Amino acid sequence: MMMRRLRDSLMSVLRLYNLASLFLAFDRFTRQTRLPHCADMYRLQSLAARSLIAGALDQCTPFTLTSLTGVRHKSQGPSVEKYGQTRFLTAEAKVSAGRLNGKMREKTLSMDTLNPQVKAVEYAVRGPIVLKAGEIEKYLEEGGTKPFSEVIKANIGDAHAMGQQPITFLRQVVALCTFPELMDSPSFPEDAKWRALRILQGCGGHSLGSYSASPGVECIRKDIAAYIEQRDEGVPSDWENIYLTTGASDGIMTILRLLVSGKDSSRTGVMIPIPQYPLYSAAISEMDAVQVNYYLDEENCWALDINELYRAYQAAKLHCQPRVICIINPGNPTGQVQSKKCIEEVLHFAYEENLFVMSDEVYQDNVYTPDCQFHSFKKVLYEMGPEYFNSVELASFHSTSKGYTGECGFRGGYMEVINMDPEVKAQLVKLLSVRLCPPLAGQAAMDVIVNPPQPDEHSYKQFHQEKSSVLGALADKAKLTEQILNAVPGIKCNPVQGAMYAFPRIFIPPKAVEEAKALGMQPDMFYCLRLLEETGICVVPGSGFGQKDGTHHFRMTILPSIEKLKVLLGKVRDFHISFLKEYSALE
Repeated sequence: MMMRRLRDSLMSVLRLYNLASLFLAFDRFTRQTRLPHCADMYRLQSLAARSLIAGALDQCTPFTLTSLTGVRHKSQGPSVEKYGQTRFLTAEAKVSAGRLNGKMREKTLSMDTLNPQVKAVEYAVRGPIVLKAGEIEKYLEEGGTKPFSEVIKANIGDAHAMGQQPITFLRQVVALCTFPELMDSPSFPEDAKWRALRILQGCGGHSLGSYSASPGVECIRKDIAAYIEQRDEGVPSDWENIYLTTGASDGIMTILRLLVSGKDSSRTGVMIPIPQYPLYSAAISEMDAVQVNYYLDEENCWALDINELYRAYQAAKLHCQPRVICIINPGNPTGQVQSKKCIEEVLHFAYEENLFVMSDEVYQDNVYTPDCQFHSFKKVLYEMGPEYFNSVELASFHSTSKGYTGECGFRGGYMEVINMDPEVKAQLVKLLSVRLCPPLAGQAAMDVIVNPPQPDEHSYKQFHQEKSSVLGALADKAKLTEQILNAVPGIKCNPVQGAMYAFPRIFIPPKAVEEAKALGMQPDMFYCLRLLEETGICVVPGSGFGQKDGTHHFRMTILPSIEKLKVLLGKVRDFHISFLKEYSALE
């Protein structure tokens, strides 16, 4: 009876105390007390490995086992429970005070031990200006007063945050995939149900909550390949070259990881456009690669000049090994749409210099100027002939976040990779498998974009109306932005041919430049901070994207509603004129 009580009580203690301390205390106890049947009790030692709290039995005396054995001893030592609590609370108090054994415990991870490549990363789109905007928003919410009633965040291409409504058909399909019980609802059209059912049949357990294969759901990869063939007017696309990604950014980072290697002068050089989307410079810094800048021609509507490519390449070869060229088309932040001739020149350059080509085409649906047209790099490469098409290594990227859907939160995207060495392709699949798979909801959303309602289907009319409305409104806002900004003294804005942004050049008077430098900041950061604090408008300084020395810009999105965009542009105009007057630069 006594032994059963002892065993039961010890089992309870084992749930609370640490393996090492309990094992030693138990061993000491059995040797000192010499209780009968100790062989049975030793079997409990293996259970001590599952205990949780350290050292509770280190100071045991026979009296501490009174509650276990029923035998009261003369010793008046503390109970096991009380001792354990005291020791735990004492340690907790020392840790909370930041001291242990009279010494301050240093953080394992500090700014001194932090990966230096992480410290080098900068991402202007969500940088200091945006953090300041968040502070002002919170201040206004708490009843604070400013010369404005709200912060207008024009810093990022987040369509739905700016009020754009979702595309009904896309949300219907994703809803059906997420909650298949809705299949019985008459509120959902049959073409949406058919697509959702097909996607679910490709998922493990017919559930969107399962993992997919690392490259993505097979039927979605096949739909993407069919979409690419249709978009490129018959250029073949192999679905096994399609990889679903967590937004386009995930694919871009993955390909760069494959490409970056070497040390010192053999380190990988990555050619990127300036101005550029800060993902590229951030990724290059994180991977400790070498950033090779080639400058877009602002005087020629941000066109890509082939002579500039050769200049940048030759200069870079002196200190690194350029292996990859990145192109954003349509452009971010510059909004240009590259011509077919320009793309041919880039591909010929890549062919000659044996460069891997990364084509960021997430804005391929966002073309507004009538005389501009989106040309995929893959299609142009095909039209250049087999010598090019069968040899130039090309990765193209697309996303759910842009276009006419603006579904940033789903984090859906894909990349198509052609002419990759088969052994390297196996390494790519291995790398993708480490992150298991992209979110299946994002994969489903991507499928709707590449497999939308057809003219003979029930949902086509509404889908076409919604898509046309979004793209038509963006075209109107692109034109409006260009017109209003170009009417402001000291601001010059190239036509917004595509994408979702304007990147106007702003004149900052010398006195303002000097004041910014005295404050330790870039002149356009100083300008944008003043704009935010005085008008509530949040835009991104051009220095965060890169620009030629001596020039200053800011990037703003054209996504706000037409009414809010007019207010925004009016405030920018009034602020800029006031800014010039303040620094005596307006005649």
